[in-house]
Order: sequence, then structure tokens, then C-alpha cells
Amino acid sequence: MWIQKQITLNARPRGFHLITDEIIRAIPELKQLEIGIAHLLLQHTSAGLTLNENADPSVREDFEQFFNRLAPENAPYYTHTYEGPDDMPAHLKSSLLGASLSLPITQGQFNLGTWQGIYLCEARDYASRRTLIVTIQGQ
Repeated sequence: MWIQKQITLNARPRGFHLITDEIIRAIPELKQLEIGIAHLLLQHTSAGLTLNENADPSVREDFEQFFNRLAPENAPYYTHTYEGPDDMPAHLKSSLLGASLSLPITQGQFNLGTWQGIYLCEARDYASRRTLIVTIQGQ
């Protein structure tokens, strides 16, 4: 079985946001699969996806602080500055984190570790809604 869905994620402020449950709610067909794989693609160049700690919110705060230091705003060497001081750092963060994930499916659910959750890594101060393409293969 193949399933492909487009999910529109609500606009969120800059930061790292758990979206695991939102994705699961958008693909009820997941429950029908005993085994499979899901590929998630975020169709944007100023946000990313990653898999990390789902229990302690301070991890997401630390991620934000770290990436803001790694890709600071207003760096004097940026030439792509047309869309504001957060734009070029957002592109860098997106490339560092990546825009896709592949997840195993077992007995109708993502087979994640105990403390793992899917993050939307929003890098723009005033982001719009984000589009996620989920492609699932399984039986």
C-alpha cells in the first residue's frame, strides 16, 4: 500500500516545536499498517525537521539557543539579506537540520524511541503555515 498526504502545519513562532501528534492525527491510515516506512518532507527552505527529545521542553529551548549562536542574525558576511535579518540564518539552519525524515512503522504507529518526537524547527520570526508531504509504503 502506498499513501501520500499533504499536511498543512499552522504557523508557529521561531523555535523548536513537537509536531508528532499533529502528523499522526493527519494520517489515520497509519493504524492499518503492520510494517512500513514513512518519509516526511518539509517543503520549505527556512525551517527543518529533526527527531529528538519529546519529554523535557528545556531541550527545545537549548536547541534554539544553540542554533541562534551557530547561525546568528546580521552576520557581516551575509549577502542574502533582502528578506530580513532572520532569513539567511533560517536557510542555514534548514540545511544543517535537514528537511526530511524517514521513520519505520510497526503495528500501526511510528516506531520511535521512548523519548523521541518529531520537531518542526521554525527558523523565521514571522513564519507562515508550513507544508509537509508524508509518503508511506507498507502493508
